[in-house]
Amino acid sequence: MLGKARVNSTDEQYFAISPLMIFPQAFGRFRVYIRQAGRFVLYAAENEQFTPRHRQKLHDAGVAEVYIRGEQRPDFNRYIEKHLPHILTDTAIPVPERAKVLYTTAEAVVQDVFDTKLPRGMGKREYTRIASLVEKSLTFLASNESLRCMAALLSHDYSVHTHSMQVFVFTVAILQSMKVDEYTLVQAGIGALLHDIGKTHIPTEILSKPGPLTPEERVIINTHPTKGVALCQDVALTPTATQGILMHHERMDGSGYPGGLAGELIPIHVRALSVADVYDALTTARSYASAMPAFQALRLMREEMSGHFDMGVFKRLVLILSDANIV
Repeated sequence: MLGKARVNSTDEQYFAISPLMIFPQAFGRFRVYIRQAGRFVLYAAENEQFTPRHRQKLHDAGVAEVYIRGEQRPDFNRYIEKHLPHILTDTAIPVPERAKVLYTTAEAVVQDVFDTKLPRGMGKREYTRIASLVEKSLTFLASNESLRCMAALLSHDYSVHTHSMQVFVFTVAILQSMKVDEYTLVQAGIGALLHDIGKTHIPTEILSKPGPLTPEERVIINTHPTKGVALCQDVALTPTATQGILMHHERMDGSGYPGGLAGELIPIHVRALSVADVYDALTTARSYASAMPAFQALRLMREEMSGHFDMGVFKRLVLILSDANIV
């Protein structure tokens, strides 16, 4: 029963969330606490139904944050992932807060799939999580306000999972501006989230090398697109999603890899992914390069790498970044 029980603990054992993240009629496998007089007080135990009345009562009392114990964060993350569509469409929740939920949920899903589930390849359960994440987030990302809020959260410290998630956001924004059909948008989004999955099978000492790669190391890292496709062979990716993984390093002038494709041989959704991939790479800090400011990265792409990209797609990215107050 929802009630109050005093708990002695320290702040470090808890993390804060908005009461709006606890959904009426939904059950969570975690305890919810409020803070009173410097103490954490139990408000709801595991698997108790959190009703609209309880949420309204917290709101009326001016409770802006409730708390969950740190060891139950995985349970809360699964709960949020399951109820993500309700969060993203709930207009009672401010857009910046919904954006933060999407960002952290997407990052957690990609990290979980990439870091712990791929010794032999992606399974159907992991693929379903990725595909579901894409489908649940597209309507929210179509809003300029949502995109501005997402942009404010983007990390400038590189990791494979944050990079993959950020490239997904930019790729989807570009393709939505082009009015591509929903099927292509979903499948291209899946390809964007998974585009660097092959890097999970590249030695860390090569990925994190602070200096220039040797020719032999460059050959190894250039295998990550084909390794990525191989990791997904058991889940029957569509051609559209597969192309994003396999072709994201192809270049319009034919100078890319692994196939040296050029021009119209590169599908339009892959051209969008390629632009988003390079932009995010340039604006995040890596072991061998500092993060560039957005304007500097775009200038480099336009002046020194123009042959690599579909410039119509590149211009769409510039407009999107401008609307999002990034440049």
